Parts: sequence; C-alpha cells; structure tokens
Amino acid sequence: MQLENLNFLQHQEKLSLKTESGKRYIYDPIRRKHLVLQPEELVRQLIVQYLLTEKNYPIGKIALEVGLKVNNLQKRCDILIYDHNFQPFFVIECKAAQVPVNAAVFEQAAIYNMALNVPYLMVSNGIASYCCRIIQAEERFEFLNEIPNWEF
Repeated sequence: MQLENLNFLQHQEKLSLKTESGKRYIYDPIRRKHLVLQPEELVRQLIVQYLLTEKNYPIGKIALEVGLKVNNLQKRCDILIYDHNFQPFFVIECKAAQVPVNAAVFEQAAIYNMALNVPYLMVSNGIASYCCRIIQAEERFEFLNEIPNWEF
C-alpha cells in the first residue's frame, strides 16, 4: 500500500543549495556538509526534512549512509533512525525519482534488515513511498498508511 498524500517536495524550500565551479551542491544537516547534488541525494534530503519538520524526529537520532555487513558483504543503508536507546529502529532506502520502487528495492531494504532487525522499513523514490512494520514474532509485515511519528 503506497503512502498517500505524502509530498516530500513541499520541503524543498528548506533545502540549502549552492553552485561552485559549475557543480550543484546540497547541504546535509545530518552530516553538516555540502554534498554533490545527485538525484538520490535530493530524495534523501527531502525525506530528512520531512522527518525533522513533520514527524519531529530528533536530528541526533538520524544517520545517513550507514555501513553494515550482510553475509560478509559491505553494504550501506541510506537512512537509519535510532530509537530512544540508540538501537536501530527504522531503515529508509532512497532511490532517484526515475527509479521505480519495485520488489527489488524492497528486497534491498529487507537484506539490510537482516543485519539490523528494525521494526520499520520504508522505500521511496520521492514520488512513490511504501512503509511497513515488521512483526518479527509472527514473521510477517504490514504496510502502513503513514510514516510513524517520533513518539513511538
């Protein structure tokens, strides 16, 4: 079930962009530096702004491009959110707008979750977004109508 009425673009005015030597950069408030503006980075930063302003996630609980090992392979998840005890809680996989959100994207997020065991997963290309809750004890998941608030 796709998350309806979710418009990350409404947060684009909160983004800080600049051009230097003919290259476009976007400011990342989590890592506190400017990054080359790539399509996937734009989606990641729009989602970060949404999480900070709409869902009240604390900036100190959000990590970006977190390295992890899955089956002895080095992987990197786009957005990892930690709970109150700094345990991994929510993984968000971002894709560029032109990349369709399909089963392969979900599989990628699920593979990351093999190492993290988070209760929430989301995949998004900024246009189509899907969020689910993982119910470990029952070995199933359920799609959600909205992204969980910070007060979980």
